[in-house]
Amino acid sequence: MKTIKKIGLVSAVAVAMLAFSACDDSSSAGGDETGVSSSSVESPDSSVTLSPSTSSGQAPESAESNGSSDENMEKDKSSSSENKSSSSAKETKVSSDSKSSSSVKSGDSSSSKKDNSSSSVNSSSSEKQNSSSSTKQSSSSVVSSSSGEYVPYDHWAVLGPRRADSVFKQFVDTRNNRSYYYLTIYNKVHSDSLTVFAENLNIGEMVDGAKDQSDNDKIERYCYDNDTTNCDRYGGLYQWAEMMGFNDSCNTKSCAHLIDENHQGICPQDWRIMTYDDFQFILKSENVTHGIDDLKTQNGFGGYNTTGFSVVGPGYNWDHTFRGFQESTYFFYPQERDDSTTIPSGMSRGTTSTSHTWKLKTHGFSVRCVMIYKKSENN
Repeated sequence: MKTIKKIGLVSAVAVAMLAFSACDDSSSAGGDETGVSSSSVESPDSSVTLSPSTSSGQAPESAESNGSSDENMEKDKSSSSENKSSSSAKETKVSSDSKSSSSVKSGDSSSSKKDNSSSSVNSSSSEKQNSSSSTKQSSSSVVSSSSGEYVPYDHWAVLGPRRADSVFKQFVDTRNNRSYYYLTIYNKVHSDSLTVFAENLNIGEMVDGAKDQSDNDKIERYCYDNDTTNCDRYGGLYQWAEMMGFNDSCNTKSCAHLIDENHQGICPQDWRIMTYDDFQFILKSENVTHGIDDLKTQNGFGGYNTTGFSVVGPGYNWDHTFRGFQESTYFFYPQERDDSTTIPSGMSRGTTSTSHTWKLKTHGFSVRCVMIYKKSENN
């Protein structure tokens, strides 16, 4: 009987101990759940796995599999959406949502967000570089300063050694406010002089090099590679009839009866188109000692430019195809050979002679202007 009571007492003690242990386990489990819940509240992103699939825009691992409630899953989705919006912020600007998320107080989660924010900035920097490269390729017709404004080419830089003699003056074409350097060249054979542009003419609306200059109501020009910055630096390229100010039909028929002695063409008022005789006059300048190279620029065309005439290498349009850039040039003159051809002067880098052979009027060549000599009233 005593034995039975003893066993009963032991059993009661064991049951009491088991009950106490169960209460302790329940309290401990409740603490863990509270910890998870608290962590989720402090950092909505704590249940989002920052994996390659997440960063690439795919859905993160479901909140349910991480033991989170539906409410936390909605917070995770909202946070994930904010991160995506933050990482796609343009160039160097990071969104305020990204800053807010990265400043949440949570050890590992905060660290992860900081890394994500840094990654977003790096990605933004990459986008900025790509955007800059794309802009540079697409914007072939614009030269920009650091402020983004158009910067005209400095023609003074190519005028050569005669700059020191202060022989150059400037003329402004009021039709487009384009400024040109010009100078007076003296002949070593006799006392005559010639006042001429030290730059190629640049006037008119650019048309595609594959087309004719056929709009007779306005001046048209070609720019090498259809790039207006090449016109700014090297001058426009013109078909013969365009240069002469004639109807475009004069490229395929004779218009010799329309050519004046001092033919202005598309040159500014009080200026005329350079003739073949003018070009020969310049070749006999008192400053010529090296032949044709004394007409070419030092900067870019391999000459000496002792004359100041400053021939550059704009190339030309040959049968509606651009050629010879920075290597060759041709000048049209106010003369014909026959209905569809004329005889220009051409020269190239590295050659010591000029070309005077017939060419089609429909080619696109450079134009120089010469000041019209005005006789005094006493003569």
